[in-house]
Amino acid sequence: MEGHYGYRRILKEMWPMVLMLMVTSVYSIVDGWFISNFAGSTAFAAMNIIWPAIAIISALGLMVGAGGSALVSKTFGEGDDERANHIFTMLIRLTFIAGAVISAALFVVMKPLAAALGAEGEMVRYAVIYGRILTAALPVYMLQMAMQPFFMVAGRPELGTITSIACGLTNIALDALFVAGLGWGLTGAAVATAASFIVGGCIPVSFFASKRNKTPLRFLKDSRYEWPAIGRSLSNGLSEFVGNISFNIVGICYNLQLMKYIGENGVSAYGVLMYVGFIFGSVFIGYNMGISQVISYKYGAGDKAELRSLLRKSCALVAVAGIVITATVEFLAPLLSRLFVGYYPALRDLTTYAMHIYMISFLICGFNMFASAWFTALNNGPVSAVISFTRTLVFELGCVFILPLLFGIDGIWVAVNVAEVLALILSAALVLGFRKRYGY
Repeated sequence: MEGHYGYRRILKEMWPMVLMLMVTSVYSIVDGWFISNFAGSTAFAAMNIIWPAIAIISALGLMVGAGGSALVSKTFGEGDDERANHIFTMLIRLTFIAGAVISAALFVVMKPLAAALGAEGEMVRYAVIYGRILTAALPVYMLQMAMQPFFMVAGRPELGTITSIACGLTNIALDALFVAGLGWGLTGAAVATAASFIVGGCIPVSFFASKRNKTPLRFLKDSRYEWPAIGRSLSNGLSEFVGNISFNIVGICYNLQLMKYIGENGVSAYGVLMYVGFIFGSVFIGYNMGISQVISYKYGAGDKAELRSLLRKSCALVAVAGIVITATVEFLAPLLSRLFVGYYPALRDLTTYAMHIYMISFLICGFNMFASAWFTALNNGPVSAVISFTRTLVFELGCVFILPLLFGIDGIWVAVNVAEVLALILSAALVLGFRKRYGY
């Protein structure tokens, strides 16, 4: 991570992380496609009801990975390799232990949780089946989430892409076998996803623990717990955790509002929007995960000129990506709707209409996501968390409840656009306000 980062080097080194996240997002929605087309809209809606709860817990792994990798990168930049590996080892160990404990508790409360999230009738049974199977593999999924950013720290981002491809192929192959071939429906899709979680968690652990690992980043056999460093990592990654939790809480509220205004079809349509948004949003997420390690390293090395350069170039790249993504989604909206719910014309038309409105947000959201990642990389978790928290739990959550009172169902679809504009104003103010402190 030493030396100057021009546009060519940024694109060359960031594309594996972007591709990794896009592949991850694709295999993450495979269940939805198979369930919708082979098990029906009720099972599809049930899966979308329970998934936010699983995602909220798995975000603990993302918090460890984002915050811990920033601290480890900064420590490498300061020249203390031994301490960097010590922090890495204890964070990964703690992630697995916490995941096992939380997974057991979530398994027990799955049925009342599904009902509380809005599942009704047959949807409750489907939601419990899907949720419990995924919960059994949750600890290794948290490991996968935690360890992906560390591939960039190790200078091997392509290994993250390989891991994601392996997970995707596992999920797709087993979905085809269990759901389409054997007719196991929702249960088969859940088993396929759980298997992909296991693959995704085991590959990075085995690499960093093996003798083939020639990178500076490795597990240490004797690594005691150091709570101040753990606390700093978790605090630094708080924005990613808050952002993920906020996103899924907002998703839960969308589902509740859609059940109120439209019913089961509204939840299914929103599920398609989330899948499409996840695929294209992964471009920004992947870029932020990769560039954050470079920013942290330059910050640790005191290279303020390079920080300024990275900020300017990142904003330009985010702007271009936002325009391209928005144009692509608007053009492909009818095709994407048919892909998921083409078997039901009314639901297909509703999904296409909603997608045309909802996806305009990609023109703006990339800037807000980068602003949050920028402060995480500077090891300022609280400011990063303010951006993530306000963007979703304040602006979007407020809009999703207030705007339908004024504009009906259209208010739900347009809520994200209004929220992103408000968040952009906040993000710009914070980035400009902290220029003197960090020297960019």
